[in-house]
This record gives sequence, structure tokens and C-alpha cells, in this order.
Amino acid sequence: ACGVAAALVGGGRARARTRMPDWRPPRGLRGLAGLRDDAPSEAHGADGERAGRPRGGRRSGGPAAGDQAGRRPRAHRADTLTHCSPHGDYCTIVPMDLRPVALGTSVTTYDPSRPTPAAIVSGEVAAHDAPHPLSVFDMFRIGIGPSSSHTVGPMRAGLAFTTELTTLKPPSHITIDLFGSLGATGRGHSTDRAVLLGLAGYDPETVDIETVESILPALASSSMLTLPSGTQVPLNIAEDVRFVPRTVLPYHVNALTITASDEDGATILERTYYSVGGGFVMIQTNDDPQNPEVSSLATSQAGVGIDVPAPHPFASGAQLLAACDASGLSIADLVRTNEEAVRPHETVNAYLDRIADTMFDCVDAGTSAAGILPGGLDVPRRARALAGKLAERLTGSQLSTDEAGAPSGASPAAGAHYPAARAWVSTVADPMRAMDWVNLFALAVNEENAAGHRVVTAPTNGAAGVIPAVLGYLVTHCPETGSTPGVAAGPATEDGAVTPLAHIRMTADSSEACSDAPESHEACTTRRRALVHDFLLAATAIGALIKTNASIAGAEVGCQGEVGSASAMAAAGLAQALGGTPQQVENAAEIAMEHSLGLTCDPVAGLVQVPCIERNAIAAVKAINAARMALWGDGRHTVSLDVVIETMRQTGNDMLSKYKETSEGGLAVNVVEC
Repeated sequence: ACGVAAALVGGGRARARTRMPDWRPPRGLRGLAGLRDDAPSEAHGADGERAGRPRGGRRSGGPAAGDQAGRRPRAHRADTLTHCSPHGDYCTIVPMDLRPVALGTSVTTYDPSRPTPAAIVSGEVAAHDAPHPLSVFDMFRIGIGPSSSHTVGPMRAGLAFTTELTTLKPPSHITIDLFGSLGATGRGHSTDRAVLLGLAGYDPETVDIETVESILPALASSSMLTLPSGTQVPLNIAEDVRFVPRTVLPYHVNALTITASDEDGATILERTYYSVGGGFVMIQTNDDPQNPEVSSLATSQAGVGIDVPAPHPFASGAQLLAACDASGLSIADLVRTNEEAVRPHETVNAYLDRIADTMFDCVDAGTSAAGILPGGLDVPRRARALAGKLAERLTGSQLSTDEAGAPSGASPAAGAHYPAARAWVSTVADPMRAMDWVNLFALAVNEENAAGHRVVTAPTNGAAGVIPAVLGYLVTHCPETGSTPGVAAGPATEDGAVTPLAHIRMTADSSEACSDAPESHEACTTRRRALVHDFLLAATAIGALIKTNASIAGAEVGCQGEVGSASAMAAAGLAQALGGTPQQVENAAEIAMEHSLGLTCDPVAGLVQVPCIERNAIAAVKAINAARMALWGDGRHTVSLDVVIETMRQTGNDMLSKYKETSEGGLAVNVVEC
């Protein structure tokens, strides 16, 4: 059990299994602005043996995803392709085309030899060699919970597989193998459900929640999976979806293999995918288990932006500040200029509106729902009850409450919920009342995420509540967006604040929010919209730096990469919206990230609930504090953002795997689940 043992896993193929090692990023994974470790490319078990890996390339029955334009292995340099022999005794370096594509190129055109967002995130292309930084379209994407790497990524992999399968012989059997962290916490993260949704033809951005919640019961009753082509494939969830946590594939700890076979057991199509964080997915394009060649999974955004030289490129915080100094632009304006080099102004604004409104929708959905979160821990939703209590305190009314704490019929007096000694808490007289609302916004979003509902990956699903909470603070408590101190200008408190942000949307009439502002309603809403956009654009710059120079995946660097990154992004966004200089914005991000270093990812029972939900609220408050601290200074500080990002990367590399989204250490083993 301690060494490597051969095991037959599907189709009679022998695969080596091993104890989960302290996984390190593969050779070529970037350090700061492209600096790389000398970490080995293969995972090793406790006895030093290599962890085996199933084949991921095309087995038969049609071209591989990357075959039409050539195969792209892991690159040692971003401007070359490096092909090495199995034993590493020689390598052949082939030039890689980094020239920009024509702006008229279709967004569906995909060439695995060209830079893509996923290639940069995964380290295939170093940040300093990318023609264009990661975009707001990469940093903020709409999907379903509870995890971007364990839910959204695998769902995209399943969709890619079933799309390719439509051109081949209809299968009679499909199996799914989930390795490493996907195998360790896949049940709690609903990875099995996500892959099945993808195989059924659903996209994480557009699938309706009723479908999400009904697919497993439907499969359990029928034992049939319906593919987009209409073909029904027998599928036994207990036998055909296999969790293999002790096998870590060499390229990445988040790996899955999907295999389709015919009635005789012959393989029609087999693919291995790697979910590298934030919903980005890499696909293996060869059959060598020890020397995998990978390419980024094509998406609708893959051909836009990342391949076009940016007017103001940057790959580090220092370069970002230098670009701002040289151009005279704020960080938000600089990012916008880069965005509009490849997309029309209206397209960028429309996407920013959609992201902000989806965040606000998620807050309102979370404060409207009651009950117990799924998964077996029996964690109750708290946002709805808290919203009712805060509304009582802020308005001074005596709202009735139901069993969830939300308004209903006749009920107890308002003071029944609180000791008289703190009757001032969260009233108009409380100077810290905004903190309670920030906590509410974060809890609401992460309860929705834990339920598997619609969220914005920001930059991950496990950290999806931080940025909406701080953005909610901006639009409900900051005069810059039209708010004024007092009851009327804050969160919507009608009906017990069941939907506290219902009056604030970028694409709808929001007259209530600016009713007390001295300027016209149109001017107020226009200014608020611009500040929300600036918030998201500045947050994009910080998230891109962290994503490309370290990691935002809990399975790679722990929760410092998820909640810590989100806190840094939110701090930068708020500092920008409140008028901070580029130096102050960078300082705000650095403060939030610095004081998230070492944060482990140890979800109890593999669920994104404990400690994840509360942790988002704490990180949101931290982000606001970091922004306020930075704005009181002049931007000069001892520790730079670049140093903190590199420190986070090194800390993640040194962190034991049991603290990196495996639920094998920390709270996950010290909290009694029953």
C-alpha cells in the first residue's frame, strides 16, 4: 500500500497507483514573471516511485483536439516548443509562433501552438512572454458552484469530450476516473455531477439550476445518461464514476480521464483533462503517461485578446506601476485600454455590467433562501436570518420572523433576538454597521455557491463571495456611488432585506439608490456604474498577476491562493474606486495578500462550506481594511506585491498536500462530521 501497485482500472489497462505525494507544480510552472522552479515533472510516492498515469491521448476513432494544428508539449520557454526524449537525455527545441492573430479571426479558431489564457495560467506560456495579460473575460466567469477547479473545470471537460464524441461511433459505455484532489474531495465538490452535466451537453455558464439538481436523481432512477446526440448510454454512478485520490498524475493534481467504449469493450475515445484553477482546463494530446504533452482546451474566448499585443503589457506589479507612470493612466484605465485593443468599448462595458449584476443577483438569491445546505454536514443557511435581523436594527422596526429569521406573520418584539446590552449594534448609531452587511453579502454568495447555484468565479468559486461583498459595500455605503449615511441610502430593507441589493443593478433602473444625491439621477447612476467598472478592472490586474506568477488553485497552494487572492483583488478594486493612485492600489492588494499567507485549504468533508463560507466574510472585511490602510498612505511600503506573490507561490510549494484541498489535514480531520 505504501509503494506502487499495479491495478486494473477500466478496460483491463494496468495503471500504477501510489500514495498521494506532496505534489509540486510541474517543471515549467512559473515563478514571478516567468521564473521557474526546478521541481520534478512527475509526482512521486512515499518511496520515491513515480505515480503512474493513464493514457490521455487519442486512442482511436477520430482526430485529437489538438491534432489538426499540431501538438504542443509543456514548454520550457514560452517562445519555443521543447520535445524531450522519455529519459530526458536529449531535447529538440522548435520555435513557437507568438505573432498576433488578425483581429478578424473567428473566436472559435484554435491553434494549440499559440498562447491562450489556460496556457498562461498553467505555466505553458510564461507571463512575461504572453503578448497580452489575462483579461477581465478570463478573471471573471459565470458558472455554478461549489468549485471552479473541481466543478466548473470538470464540467467543461465533460462538455468537450461529448462534443468530440458526436463525430464518432455512438458509445455503449462511459467511465470517468477522478484523480488526485478531484478524487479526494470530488464528492463534496460535486465533481461527479459536474462531469455528467458536461457529458449531457450542458455548459456551466448557461445550465439552469433545476437541471443541475435533477441530473443525479434522474440517473439514479434510470441508469441512463442521455448525450446531446440523443444517444442513451447505460451508466451506473457507483461503478462508472471512480474516485482515485491516491493516484496523482504527473502534470497536475486535478486530473480526470473520460473513456467511451463500444459494446465489445473497445475504446472509442479516451481523454485526460487537467483542471488547473479558475475553470481553466488543459487537455493531454499524447499517449505517453510519463511525458504528457498538453494543450489548452478551446473556449469561446480563447482566440480573443490573449494573442494580440496589449498597448500596455505587464507581467509583474513593478511593470504594472511603470506602465501606469509612463502612460499617466490609472490601473483601471490601463486595463481598460488593453481590453479595448481587442474588443469594442460597448462589449467590455456590457460584460462588466453582466458580471456585476450576476454578483448582485447572487447576493439577493442567497438572502432569499433558507434551509440546510446539501452534502451531509447539515450546515444551515444563515444569510436570510441575518438579513432580517439587520433590517430590524437599521430601520428600528419590529419585523416578524419565521423559523429562518426572515419576515413572516405576527412575531416577537425586535429586541428578542439581542441582549439589551448591545441594542445599539447595527443601528444607525453604530459606526461599524457596514461590517455586518459585508458579512451578510459574503455569506449569501457562498451559501449559494455551496448549494451548487449560479455564481461568478472571482477568481475561484470557493472565494466567490469576497469581491461581491466588497462591491456591495461600495455601492451601499460609500458616498462615491451615491450613498449617504443613514437608512435610506444603504441596503434595501423592505421586507426584512430579503433582497438587499435589488435596487442596484448596472442594467436596470435604480432610482432609489441615488434619491438622496444632490446630482441628477442619471449622473449618479452613470458615476456609480463607472466606479463599479473601475473596481472590476483594477481587480482584474491584480488577479492576473497572481494567476500567472503563482496560483489561485487551492489544490496547488492552499486557500491563500483562493481567498487570499480574492481579498487582494477586492482591496485593489475598492482602493481604485475610492480614488487611489496606482501605488495605493498596489499597496492595498499587497496588504491583503501578505496577511493571507499560509492559509490552508482544509474543507470539512470535502464540502465548500466549513470553513469556506465564513472565511469569505473575514477576507472581505480584511480587503476593506487593507484598502483603507493603503489610502491613508502615499503608496510607499516595504514589501512589494511582487514579493508577496512570489512568497505565496513558495509557501504553496512547501505546503504539505494534506493542506491543499484533499481534506486529509487541518479542520477536515479535527471536526467531527456527525
